[in-house]
Amino acid sequence: MNGEGTNDLYDLIEGAFPPGAQSPLHVHSRYSETIIVLEGEVGIYTPGEHHVLKAGDTHFIPANIPHAVINESASLPFKAICIAFPSGFAELIATVGIEAGEEMIAPNTPHDMQKAMEVMAKIGDTILGPPGARP
Repeated sequence: MNGEGTNDLYDLIEGAFPPGAQSPLHVHSRYSETIIVLEGEVGIYTPGEHHVLKAGDTHFIPANIPHAVINESASLPFKAICIAFPSGFAELIATVGIEAGEEMIAPNTPHDMQKAMEVMAKIGDTILGPPGARP
């Protein structure tokens, strides 16, 4: 659900990371992010901290906090709900998200980074480092 259905108050996004998938080190300047793990485990890195979340765990990342989200499992996907407040993040996911399929293996399709950078500039997101970088 994007901001259209919530008067731009929040986005509600269900997503998954295939085994070993990593976000780049990044920061959201205009919205906070809450991650609720549905299945599997995820590592969330913020400055000076590493949190490991399992099914049922929740983690809040305030706006302007650099972070990376890592599926540290080599064999199992993780699935989560993300709440972005206020809305904005769903636009990025809708624009450049890649369907991993039912098998939850990393897709061979690369992200359209030009399009991603355009949307990120619009919603106030900045990539601070490549996948694997930590704050």
